[in-house]
Amino acid sequence: MQPDLHQKQQQQGIDVAVLVSIGRHPTTGRARRAEQDARGLELALAIEAELPGTRISMLHAGSQDDGSEAALRGYLGMGLESMTLLEQPEGSDAIPALAEHLAATSPQLVITGARAERGEGSGLLPYALAEHLGWPLVNSLASVEKVENGVVTLLQALPRGQRRRLKVRLPAIISVDEAAPARQSAFGPARRATFAITPTTPEADSELAQWHLAPARKRPKRLKIVKAASARDRFKAAASKSEGKGGQVLTDVSPEQGAEAIYKLLKEEDVLR
Repeated sequence: MQPDLHQKQQQQGIDVAVLVSIGRHPTTGRARRAEQDARGLELALAIEAELPGTRISMLHAGSQDDGSEAALRGYLGMGLESMTLLEQPEGSDAIPALAEHLAATSPQLVITGARAERGEGSGLLPYALAEHLGWPLVNSLASVEKVENGVVTLLQALPRGQRRRLKVRLPAIISVDEAAPARQSAFGPARRATFAITPTTPEADSELAQWHLAPARKRPKRLKIVKAASARDRFKAAASKSEGKGGQVLTDVSPEQGAEAIYKLLKEEDVLR
């Protein structure tokens, strides 16, 4: 009985910052809460339930208008009373404003979605923030098992349903893609929640301004011809996930050699032309 009490006294709440963005409905194109960011907030709420005293702050960098406010209130309806809005005009680079705010507030854990549903959608924001802040980053998070003595134990999702347990010292950044589905947003709490608007010094995203954005087109999927004698073998071949062949594992190479190998692969796959 006494060791359990001592363990509970050691487990204190942590400060968790959840970064959210404006999503886009895949059919109608209307603004909504982003699916992966909502899963990240759901993960933070699960940490709060397991670790009493945990403080959750939600953060968004962007402009405030009717469309974005309705989408952001979709997050607030999940159980938060307020969120911080780093106000900046459309076309601004969100990374400097987010990095400055996180450095000033010093949360112990930052949770983001893997990639945005609008704009570039490159998935590089967690990596850029980790580089700016000098914090470790874990991607493809499945769940948080425990937080104890400044170390968080995580389960990372791997291909084909596998999981890997990791221990990371805080502060850290984690990105979520296919964690537990987010709860429904309640209309009443969403309308009663408030925004804490923080002015920022916006920096224009000069690289994005040079891009031409267009709706993505579905590329044809290459079909593999399966030669099998029985129906069972044909079904097994169709249902199984094909494993990559002809890959290359690089160890003890310089950054220049690694970059050259990645560039060669992108050229072979027609990603770069």
